[in-house]
Formats: sequence, C-alpha cells, structure tokens
Amino acid sequence: QVQLAESGGGLMHPGGPLRLSCVASGNIFIIYDMAWYRQFPGKQRDLVATITKEHSTTYNDSVKDRFTISRDNGKNAIWLEIDSLRPEDTATYFCYAHITTLQPVVTGGYWGQGTQVTVTS
Repeated sequence: QVQLAESGGGLMHPGGPLRLSCVASGNIFIIYDMAWYRQFPGKQRDLVATITKEHSTTYNDSVKDRFTISRDNGKNAIWLEIDSLRPEDTATYFCYAHITTLQPVVTGGYWGQGTQVTVTS
C-alpha cells in the first residue's frame, strides 16, 4: 500500500504566502514524477505543477509566476509554495505520484486525499 498525505491548507488571507506539503509512504520502490493538482468547486481537477525525480519542473501557465514546486527524494516529499495568495487560489489541492511498489512490483499513479485552501479577507 502507498499513501500520500498532504498538509498545509486552511483559511488564508490574500497576499500571504502558503506552503503545501505532501509525503509519500508505504510499499515504495521508486517514485517517478510527482505533481500538484487543484480542483475548484464544481470543476475538474487541473494540473498545477510537476516535478521529476531529477527535479525538472513544469507549471501550468496560469501559476508559473507565483507557484514553486520542490522535492526531496530522500524524504519522498514534495512542496508547493504559493506567493501572494489570491481569492481565486481557493481550491482543494491534491498531490499525485507515479510510483513503482515492491512486492508486488506494480507501477501506477497514486493520489492524496487533498487539502483545502480557502483564501478570503
């Protein structure tokens, strides 16, 4: 079994910074790409940023000026830092990882439960 646990969400004020964390644990052999997605109320889940195990990153054009994804392979963790929060950043943020497990050796995608970020004055 693999678990992805996000943290760092909550009620935030506009203009402030935010750092979301995601840690993968369990029967893990290799973690390939990891990513952050977000889902606005009533909308589909959208890709925010990705990071490979070599730390190569990509961003959704709508966030690349304010969002930074980072990773620590030794901790099986990624972070999403958001500068200058806006009300329109209000969403549920999900962590995703592409993982090969041990015994059985299976490769697939795994999701966290999500962390709610609400930005309001």
